[in-house]
Amino acid sequence: MDKIPMTAGGLQQLEDELRNLKDNERLAVIKAISEAREHGDLSENAEYHAARERQSFIEGRIKELESIISYADIIDPTKMSGDVVRFGATILLADEDTDEESTYQIVGQYESDIEKGKLSVSAPLARGLIGKNLGDSVEVKTPRGSKSYEIVKVDYV
Repeated sequence: MDKIPMTAGGLQQLEDELRNLKDNERLAVIKAISEAREHGDLSENAEYHAARERQSFIEGRIKELESIISYADIIDPTKMSGDVVRFGATILLADEDTDEESTYQIVGQYESDIEKGKLSVSAPLARGLIGKNLGDSVEVKTPRGSKSYEIVKVDYV
């Protein structure tokens, strides 16, 4: 498997989630299973089956997070500079049709959160922006159709 690019903040979020699953969620589900077993017949015990399903989800997520973290390639955007859009760049875009401005940081796929302005490196908009320069116009095909943006600002913070 290839390295997974991410920022230090993204890695920290994944490590925090992993720690929470191991230290809190895992223990809580074990307790819930134990309590459900005390209720008797397991074949018709909905609480037991729900707790086992939750345990399965938690253990699967722990394995997934451990794998992602083991392949993490931390990229520090503060050590970069220039006007070319790369991973880690914070970009101010202007919609060429409406002049509406939006700011995004290009981050790894496991740390993306569009509502917080964190754009996955694998998203169509990010793929269209990477390699472009300040002032360039970029046309991106999205599920809602084609959109054109101008790159107004490129920062590495």
